[in-house]
Amino acid sequence: MDFSVGQHIKMKKPHPCGENHWEILRVGMDFRLKCLGCGHQVMLPRKTVEKGFKGFL
Repeated sequence: MDFSVGQHIKMKKPHPCGENHWEILRVGMDFRLKCLGCGHQVMLPRKTVEKGFKGFL
């Protein structure tokens, strides 16, 4: 998959705040994602992001 910084993506599982839309802040072996609902940032392995990816916004 071809991800780049600044893209907005939709994930299968929502964040605890209820939002499942994320902004990509870092790409590599690990991804840094920012929740577009509450602004919380998380680091996830690439494999987890690719498995939970649902589509681009």
